[in-house]
Amino acid sequence: MAFYWERLRIFAANGFSKKRLWYVDIANCGEDITRTREFQEADVIHLHYINQGFLSLGVIDKILLSGKRVVWTMHDMWPYTSICHHADTCQHYQQHCHDCPLLMHPGSRDLSYKVFEQKQRVWQHDSITFVGCSQWIADLAAKSVLTQGHRVVNIPNVVPHETFRPMSKAEARALFGLPADKRLLLFSCQKVSDERKGMSYMLEALQLLQDENIALVVAGSEADISTSLPIHAVGYIADEQRMAALYAAVNVFVTPSLQENLPNTIAEAMSCGTPCVGFHVGGIPEMIHHKQDGYVARYRDSSDLAQGIRYVLAHPELGEAAIRYARETYDAHRIAQLYIAEYSRN
Repeated sequence: MAFYWERLRIFAANGFSKKRLWYVDIANCGEDITRTREFQEADVIHLHYINQGFLSLGVIDKILLSGKRVVWTMHDMWPYTSICHHADTCQHYQQHCHDCPLLMHPGSRDLSYKVFEQKQRVWQHDSITFVGCSQWIADLAAKSVLTQGHRVVNIPNVVPHETFRPMSKAEARALFGLPADKRLLLFSCQKVSDERKGMSYMLEALQLLQDENIALVVAGSEADISTSLPIHAVGYIADEQRMAALYAAVNVFVTPSLQENLPNTIAEAMSCGTPCVGFHVGGIPEMIHHKQDGYVARYRDSSDLAQGIRYVLAHPELGEAAIRYARETYDAHRIAQLYIAEYSRN
């Protein structure tokens, strides 16, 4: 019920238009976890993604007033903006959100202004440690009015290396019925039709690679792609073991996303020994080291994306470098120690 009430409020504020309905959250309702035994016995409250009816700003207010240490891992920009998960080029959050470009009728006192005001009142109660999964998002968070007086650090996500690891490419391809004689590229996201994931740039790059014995593998929902190019749609994959096998089955993982933080897909693909190609946006340049374990293409440049794919295909040794980097950077023990240090700060 909380989920639907929040959507209805956003729907009404946006002139009853479905456009960009899912781009924003207002946290106007959610579960009161402060009443639970687990909350009452805890010394540290660690928040992750709290939107779409899970926690409200009112409950976060109660959490902060409890005096317990709060650590908040930011998987997107919402904790330090008003209502958006990705601000794109908008920098209003650095002073005060208003005239939100994601609303149909933006204004000086629009929904983003009102939610920002509420967040300012709530966030001031107690100190929060904001954790950015990438240095990029941590740096942007530190510029927000909402994080002033709070601690902001960078700790990457964990990748379970016992699951995401190299395996026989031939066996992996057989599992999905993929051709053994093609050089395969993988595009993966929850909803392929989401324009922010950059499928249009992927298709433009493929047009430049038509004569190079390449085929595209697409994982995700809404993958109805109209093109004459060879495409193998495998649907949405929820099982981690199958996803690891799919990473291992391909030669290159391509992520032409236009908005990103620190995509787990890149870390997982690298852990499986599959080098990655992505645009220079968000935390991607922190994950892919240009021409060392993958290729970072110029933003929104399909020709450079195609060049990156060619480069990685011509340098299979990049896969070993990707494994070494991923195993060191996304190691569970190392990251656990970093979080323990944050939990234990005086």
